[in-house]
Amino acid sequence: MNPLARQLNETIERENANVYAMLSSLGRAIYFPKEGILSQSAEAKAKAKKYNATIGIAIEDGQPMHLKVIQDTLSAYNPKDIYEYAPPAGKPELRSAWSSKMVEENPSIKAKTISNPIVTNALTHGLSIVADLFADSGDAIIIPDKNWENYELTFGIRRGAEMVEYPLYNEQDRFNSEGLRQALLAQKDKGKAIVILNFPNNPTGYTPGAAEGAEIVAAIRDAAEAGVNVVAVTDDAYFGLFFEDSMHESLFGQLADLHPRVLAVKVDGATKEEYVWGFRVGFITYASPSAALLGALEQKTLGIIRATISSGPHPSQTFVLRALQSPEFNSQKAEKAAIMKGRANRVKELLDSGRYGKVWSYYPFNSGYFMCLKLSGISAETVRTKLLEEYGVGTIALGETDLRVAFSCIEQADLEELFDTIYKAVQDVAVTSS
Repeated sequence: MNPLARQLNETIERENANVYAMLSSLGRAIYFPKEGILSQSAEAKAKAKKYNATIGIAIEDGQPMHLKVIQDTLSAYNPKDIYEYAPPAGKPELRSAWSSKMVEENPSIKAKTISNPIVTNALTHGLSIVADLFADSGDAIIIPDKNWENYELTFGIRRGAEMVEYPLYNEQDRFNSEGLRQALLAQKDKGKAIVILNFPNNPTGYTPGAAEGAEIVAAIRDAAEAGVNVVAVTDDAYFGLFFEDSMHESLFGQLADLHPRVLAVKVDGATKEEYVWGFRVGFITYASPSAALLGALEQKTLGIIRATISSGPHPSQTFVLRALQSPEFNSQKAEKAAIMKGRANRVKELLDSGRYGKVWSYYPFNSGYFMCLKLSGISAETVRTKLLEEYGVGTIALGETDLRVAFSCIEQADLEELFDTIYKAVQDVAVTSS
């Protein structure tokens, strides 16, 4: 094993042996080179005042070389803020700005010790880092039965972990914290579990209330006290899009420093929150009372980044940073959130109107981009195909009965026609099937 990896492992094991036990074989082997090209280039950037011939970019007239046809479309930005490589951990100013935003929006984090957010190539990359660092073949990945299918690819296919599902809703149509608790306790023999908490949930658009959030935290604490090492991952892709009475904070703050056997990891980003899907700017943040442990996890994270994408795109990091620094950022973001809330409320108004009879019910939703219909005795895939082929309407079929509708991409004035059309397709399928 590389001496740097061994040193990081010794630090983690000394600071918290439970966290060391959570690491995958790759997580234990990975490290960030201290004497490679990047570290030498960073040293040269600070000290080589005459000539810096270390890193593979081209310089012309004191600026990064660039093509006019590209710079003409980006003339508002200094070439050094878009053409140079960003550091593997991300643009320092952006990391600081995102940390401040995160703490401001999540007061429960303020008293906790967390790492400086590390920039990822959006949320999927952040989850992939978690998988690489902590998931080995056979490890349990605990997720609800209503989940984002990419978890299976990221943790199951790539890392060989076992997907363990529990029902998202209980009989009261609230978050099934007891199901989560039982799924966790079932891992006592393994002694380890990775829990993914995705709120607002994709595909249902559900966020638990404060009491449910406390139950989730208690379930994770119970598992830790029973001897299960828990990597508790909050997938906060749709954070901030809360439309009703639900938690308005990430559970990351409550999970941070919850128990020595719990490692809280926050994965979030500008992607959905700031409506910049194509920018691919995300973040990964760890919580621990030990600064030394956080430093070691950061170095291992940088090793994964260096070994996969080397560093994230610089232009989009600069764009997001400028937005965060703008005095108009919060007001513009609130304006868009109000539009999204209006769409969600209109969907509920339509579904609760009684105009669609009993052909479907819907899963509780109060946040995010999506909602899910539960069709009554009708194949969701058949309805999806009918909608697409005969009505030119796209939806997502999930399992036998569930149809996901992204109201986020439909103007509020068009929602009535959309659901009327879905109703027609369901009736068509029902007639054909009878």
